[in-house]
This record gives sequence, structure tokens and C-alpha cells, in this order.
Amino acid sequence: MKWGIVVIVILLLIGGYIYASSANGDIEPLGRLGFVKLANPDMYPGHPHSELLAKYAEERGSKCALVVHFAGSSNYRSYKEGDVYIIELAFHDTQGNGAAGNVNYFDSLKVALFGVPDGRYTYKSDGKVYNTYEGAMDHVYELAKEHGQVGPIPMVWHGTARSGNPMITQGCGYPLFFDIVRREYGIIPAYYYTLKGMLLPYIGDPYRNFELSHASSLQYYYTHGMLDYE
Repeated sequence: MKWGIVVIVILLLIGGYIYASSANGDIEPLGRLGFVKLANPDMYPGHPHSELLAKYAEERGSKCALVVHFAGSSNYRSYKEGDVYIIELAFHDTQGNGAAGNVNYFDSLKVALFGVPDGRYTYKSDGKVYNTYEGAMDHVYELAKEHGQVGPIPMVWHGTARSGNPMITQGCGYPLFFDIVRREYGIIPAYYYTLKGMLLPYIGDPYRNFELSHASSLQYYYTHGMLDYE
């Protein structure tokens, strides 16, 4: 019984710390947006995942939303989806193989445990490369201000997995989501919002059943240029 009380007290303290850390922040971490790519470009006005992110923002009374990626060939242009301004931000791992490379789970674990080494990542948004986290986030906040944002910006990681089991592989943008939350709110909130965010598409993504049941086919179609609609 005593141990039960201790556990409850610890959980309450952790919950209080997480709330206090993020209550007045500039970012509202939501979680993973989708499981696999449905069409390419995969964040574009009218795309199902883009419309879903705009819906998340509107439900929170937000004029903007932030989606984070693992950098590929895109310029990651920000754009309007209805009344919501979607801000795109991607990171490039200078020690990695790019967005199409294989997932290095051991390296991802090291990043999760110890954070991102200074100078390892560059960032891309609206066609411009930023060498520092601070420069990239200044760009994000400036865009949000220009588009009338009041309160924290809802943030998701794109989440689409090019290969493998999308229920296990967390997909595009996952490390950047974790790193932003860690930098803004601390390591414990980063774990909390990441674990919580992994559940988001199971609850909020209306395409989840289609994505999961057709994952291997959609991944094949995407990597072979069969989902392009430009």
C-alpha cells in the first residue's frame, strides 16, 4: 500500500512538472500525423494529411500548424490549407543517408537518450537552409506571427514510413519532433509527448485503417513514383 502511494505521488510530481514546463510554451506537441504516404507531394493543399493537420489546428483555435520532416529533396514550402497556415520544417542529419536511407535504431536511441550533438543537423524551411536550431525556429515563429498566430503552435511529426512496418517505424520527422520538445520543455516532457503522440493517428487519422491495411502497397507505389500527382 505504501509503495502504491509513493508511485502515485511520483506520477503526480512528474505530471505537474510536465504541465508546468509546457503550460506557457510556444509549441503544442500533438504527435504523429500519418502512417504512410498517400500521394506525392505529401504535404500540399488538398492532400488528406494536410487537411487533417488543418483540422487539428482549427479544433484548437490556431491559425498555424507546424509539421516537421526528415529532409529529402523538397524545399518544404509553407502554405495555406483553408484558413490555416501550414509551416514546414525539416532537418538534415549530416551523419545520415538522407530521407530515403535505412533507419539506424541504435543511433536514434543515442539521440533520444543524450540529445542531438551540436552541429550535427541543418534545417530547411521555405527553400532556405539554417545551420542552427535557433535560426530555424526564429523563422518558424516569424511566419506564425505574420499569419496572426496567438498562443502555442500545434506541432506534429509527419510520420509517414517509406518502408517497414509503420506501426513500429515512426517515420518522417520523428527525431526532430523529439528534439524540439526536449529543447523547449526538457527531457521528461519529450518522452511523455512522444509516447502520447504515437497514439494520435490511431485516434485522429480517419485514413488509418486504409493506410495500415495497404501499407506495403502504398510504400511500393511511392518509392516507384506511382503516387505522384504533380
